[in-house]
Amino acid sequence: MKFLVLTDLHNQCSAFEWIERLETNDVDAILFLGDVTDFGTSEEGVNTLKRFKKDVYFIPGNCDPLDLPTKAESVCHSVHGKAFSIGDIKFAAYGGSNPTIFHTPFEIEEDIIESDLDKICEGIDILMTHAPSNGILDEIPSGLHVGSTAIKKIVERYKPKVALSGHIHEAIGILKINDTLFINPGPAKEGHAAILELNGDVINARLVESSDLL
Repeated sequence: MKFLVLTDLHNQCSAFEWIERLETNDVDAILFLGDVTDFGTSEEGVNTLKRFKKDVYFIPGNCDPLDLPTKAESVCHSVHGKAFSIGDIKFAAYGGSNPTIFHTPFEIEEDIIESDLDKICEGIDILMTHAPSNGILDEIPSGLHVGSTAIKKIVERYKPKVALSGHIHEAIGILKINDTLFINPGPAKEGHAAILELNGDVINARLVESSDLL
């Protein structure tokens, strides 16, 4: 299966000009990792999510309103805090972020993140989170690593094949560590995305730039 991975749109809806090109490129579904709004309302979030043409599996980011996961159920697969499958691929998904210095709307304490994820991660292939694992694709310009210690523990405990995250706009990349492929596609608001393909045990991923499409 082929997935378009997006995160951190932050209500920059002009990005749909190039996103629509990727949607028509034989992708089976969209994995949206959060921050569809920029401290906006759930209505704004729902209206944006309605614009996608393919099935969307959505989790909120720390800048999204707390009621968006419930409101989004009317227009997409809202999967925050859930385990689910697409074909034979097993997912666990968790939005929001560990606490930040900015006190954004959708922040969750580390012990709660770990407890919630521990209930849904047995046997998963792909972990979808907004926040990254601490120490992996989580470095901000000051050099600090600000990812979630809870998510790192979960990855080490359950060893998913793929761990998807966003949140840290500067930490774009694809890294293979032990048996897990970590992917931060980068902020869609700045023209970044990723394509993820799984065919049995074969996994391929690549970063995409909007400048290559327009």
